[in-house]
Amino acid sequence: MNLSIIRRILGYVLLLEAALLLLPTFIGLIYGEPQFKAYLIVSAICAAVGGALGLKKPNNTVFYLKEGCVATALSWIVLSLFGCLPFLITREIPSFIDALFETVSGFTTSGASIINDVEALATCTLFWRSLTHWIGGMGVLVFIMAVVPLSGSNINLLRAESPGPSVSKLVPKMRETARYLYFIYIAFTVSEALLLIIGKMPVVDAFMTAFATAGTGGFGIKNDSIGGYSYFIKAVVTMFMIMFGVNFNAYFLLVRRQFKKAFSIEEIKWYFVIILMAFGIILYDLKGMKVPTGQAVSDTAFQVASIISSTGFSTANFDLWHPLSKGILFGLMFIGACAGSTGGGTKVARILVVFKNAFRELDYYIHPKSVKKVKMDGKPVDEQIIKTTNTYMLTIIGIIAVSFFILCAQGNSIETNLSAVVSLINNIGPGFDRCGPANNYAFYKTLSKLVLIFDMLAGRLELYPMLMLFNAKMWKESVTQSNHRLKRRLHI
Repeated sequence: MNLSIIRRILGYVLLLEAALLLLPTFIGLIYGEPQFKAYLIVSAICAAVGGALGLKKPNNTVFYLKEGCVATALSWIVLSLFGCLPFLITREIPSFIDALFETVSGFTTSGASIINDVEALATCTLFWRSLTHWIGGMGVLVFIMAVVPLSGSNINLLRAESPGPSVSKLVPKMRETARYLYFIYIAFTVSEALLLIIGKMPVVDAFMTAFATAGTGGFGIKNDSIGGYSYFIKAVVTMFMIMFGVNFNAYFLLVRRQFKKAFSIEEIKWYFVIILMAFGIILYDLKGMKVPTGQAVSDTAFQVASIISSTGFSTANFDLWHPLSKGILFGLMFIGACAGSTGGGTKVARILVVFKNAFRELDYYIHPKSVKKVKMDGKPVDEQIIKTTNTYMLTIIGIIAVSFFILCAQGNSIETNLSAVVSLINNIGPGFDRCGPANNYAFYKTLSKLVLIFDMLAGRLELYPMLMLFNAKMWKESVTQSNHRLKRRLHI
């Protein structure tokens, strides 16, 4: 394993975090908040450590998928460990585990909080919480690839960090691909913020809300999340939550004026079909609860968009809805957004591949000699992708099962624990019962929080980068290779 390139990537990550921490520092200075000092101190620490790690240029800059996975997983862990320090220094979150939980939840765009009164936080702290969503939404390594001329196999970093069953270049050079993605990301973020300002939301609040929407994160800056805002603001946030759940490849095609190709993507068609079906069923169910029509339409559209895009904002306490509506939302947690979006979940593309493969197997029982290919967008899906998709689904079910049993051993109801695990491994945020939209995750014990932290990281990084860190064989081979290199240098 090329440890030197991993070290250099970690250095770049910390230098980027140092620069980003200056933004809440600036906000704190504007609002005259003493908490700005904490962000300035941590920025200096990140710059010093990042500079030390990235100072020495590695002799070998080539890395493969193995290094890409390890670098990605370690980058997100390091990012979170340093990112939680301002919470500790300001004592706004005095517990290290709680501060780490909040920060991981931010960077992974989960939006699950342990804070009971977010309105009591300093504005610079609220800004940092929202900014972590924006950083994590598109991915910190994608940003680094966009601005830093990294040599080597950058596609392996993109594959390890980007959500979805497959990753491809939009243009021949990976750096240009990363730039295109961030150009679209920034354009949408600014557009939403401007519309929210038109809706009479304060400027800083508008950008914090836009950051959280763009990253499909869901950290609210008010105790009632988005519930207290006007219908116009709710409609804007609903629209952008859905937009950020769409595969960004489609937006790239639209920019290139390849309209026919953009609108023919099968995954996106099904994404909107699922949204409309869920909206219709829940709206019908809410009418049975005698909710006023205007409010029912607004709340239904908002919550469906929030859950399927994995944003996690709320305008209503959906934990009080009928079991049918809650069941639909629970199903949307599993499905999630499109591959190549900023959303979480298992992704619509994977669900389509699984169902199409299941129908193919049923057809095989009827016609044993038939040879039928699974197709997406009219093209055959490689059998390796089908195998990888099935393995992914089995792996995530296994992690959910293990996490669920550990949480149950610590207490709380089955509904609470199951919805917590499913919600956080899919980076949604709110669950049901004790971790519903009107509550938070502060009640969980330390072990349960550590399990949920792992789930959030594993879910955001598509499982395998995090699981690679626990591969003893890989580390043993790496140590053996290092020993061989050392012996060659010493001429032993």
